[in-house]
Amino acid sequence: MIKEEITDAKLLKELAKIEKDGLSMFVMADGRIRGAFLGGTQLVNQMRVQQKTGILESYVLGQACLSAALLIPTMKGREHLTFRYETDGKAKGFSVEADSTGYVRGYLLQDKIPLDKPLESWDLSDFFGDGTVTISRLGEGMREAQTGTTSVLFKNIAKDLAYYFQQSEQIQTAFNTSIQMDKEGRIIGAGGMFLQVLPYAGGKRGNAQTATSGEDSNTKEDNEELLIKVENAFKAMPSIGQWISEGGKREDAICGLFREFEPHIVYDRDIHFDCPCNKDNFIRAIKGINKEQFDDIMANDPDPIEVTCNHCGSVYKIAKSELVK
Repeated sequence: MIKEEITDAKLLKELAKIEKDGLSMFVMADGRIRGAFLGGTQLVNQMRVQQKTGILESYVLGQACLSAALLIPTMKGREHLTFRYETDGKAKGFSVEADSTGYVRGYLLQDKIPLDKPLESWDLSDFFGDGTVTISRLGEGMREAQTGTTSVLFKNIAKDLAYYFQQSEQIQTAFNTSIQMDKEGRIIGAGGMFLQVLPYAGGKRGNAQTATSGEDSNTKEDNEELLIKVENAFKAMPSIGQWISEGGKREDAICGLFREFEPHIVYDRDIHFDCPCNKDNFIRAIKGINKEQFDDIMANDPDPIEVTCNHCGSVYKIAKSELVK
């Protein structure tokens, strides 16, 4: 990726005041719940300068990138994941990717979202229509990705993602993403929370019978009740974006919100907006197209040829002489 620099002096000053981006993963409630708290202000701002998005577009794609980062704790080992949200609304949707190494990248399916009137709120439901949520996972050594699809039900990225896990993976999950902007539209705080009720994972068991059988003694109703309690605890805080913009720390949020559930932070991970694209890969791709298309490019395209990576917005200039070496 060709990394674009953030040059807004006021924004840089705000970014310097807050905690460095990162994903803090934790377990609590005797191992029955795992979660992650994400600080992603730099992530979303890097996405914005890379993709050159407007305010509304930054908000939509920013929420998508935060959601992708929150999916990293659900990965097993070395894994790459694609989260695609497609609708027939004004905002056609997005495709974002996350890698277990900690990088996130993505793009809108439509660069400019049409506006009939000035924004009155940050409720995105008016911009999304009917559609699908698709998640594809490609683990190390896998030849084909494992893919699941559910319907867009709520026209809300976080809620539709939670619905996907409930329907496709039969796991009760909650997501919350938040972006705080100043009066001029600068993104001064961004982050999110992921919570998931787990099957038995070393917690307390109800009786000797379940202990020897290896079955989870917690019923679906027990798990739902626990998740509701945890979600209610989470709702006690202001928006995550606001919390981060005011200097809030990930560890303080986790330990403060969920004290009664005895949370334990397992590890922290750096999160970045990044892309493995490079000029050499695009040169190989152009050389690999059929002869008719290649000859047309060489005869009619300007020199140098400009190639844009959809995933990160990087623009590569390739001299025609580099294609005939």
